Amino acid sequence: MSRIESFKRALDEKRAVKIIAGIDNFDADKVKKVVVAASNSGASAIDICADPDIIAMVRQMTDLPLFVSSVDPEELAHAVVLGADAVELGNFDALYKKGISFSAEQVLNLAKRTKELIEDTFFCVTIPGELEIAEQIELARELETLGVDLIQTEGHFSNEAPSNGVRGLIERAELTISNTIELTRNIEIPVMTATGINPTTASLAFAAGASAIGCGSCVNKLDSELSMLAVSRSLVEIADKSARYTMELV
Repeated sequence: MSRIESFKRALDEKRAVKIIAGIDNFDADKVKKVVVAASNSGASAIDICADPDIIAMVRQMTDLPLFVSSVDPEELAHAVVLGADAVELGNFDALYKKGISFSAEQVLNLAKRTKELIEDTFFCVTIPGELEIAEQIELARELETLGVDLIQTEGHFSNEAPSNGVRGLIERAELTISNTIELTRNIEIPVMTATGINPTTASLAFAAGASAIGCGSCVNKLDSELSMLAVSRSLVEIADKSARYTMELV
């Protein structure tokens, strides 16, 4: 089974876990730690930036399906040449911090250009969480028609300090989970829930209809490899448990 086929199987079973090193994470040492944690935890995929040196390094480190994220179609096409198994237009959340936002029309045009360049490579597109839900649904439908393989949701970027404890964790994930519910009701292709997904909120994402979760800061912001591994394993265990429960209901 090829790397991307193994990810597709996890999607079909609604238990895929993508560990995100970060679209703006160009620190090779930090990326290495995230990759090691993802590889040793049984995660379904790793997501990295489009830097050629980072791609080459990670491709040598792991047999995990490798996603490369960027908002530049040419960078994504080059990533395929360098060994990416999948490309992702996004994640936009990291760019909001820099004051950069994207309209539905911009995302669709970027997706069309990317699709032209990557041919049959597995293609994921992030739906900006800044859009109204009606715009998100319409954009998702157009992306489905375009032949996109996977939609990723996100929440709303805010500079406001979250509440303390579990309440803060759930507040951060609330919008992306509600977006997941709306999108899974309106499109046939699988949905991956990201932004604020961690061991506290992961089960909520799967309950909302997600086939996959994308988990970044709960892993890549940790200081030690041991902590990264522990959190990654917890996410995989939650995904597997959710998938078993879903199968029992069928």
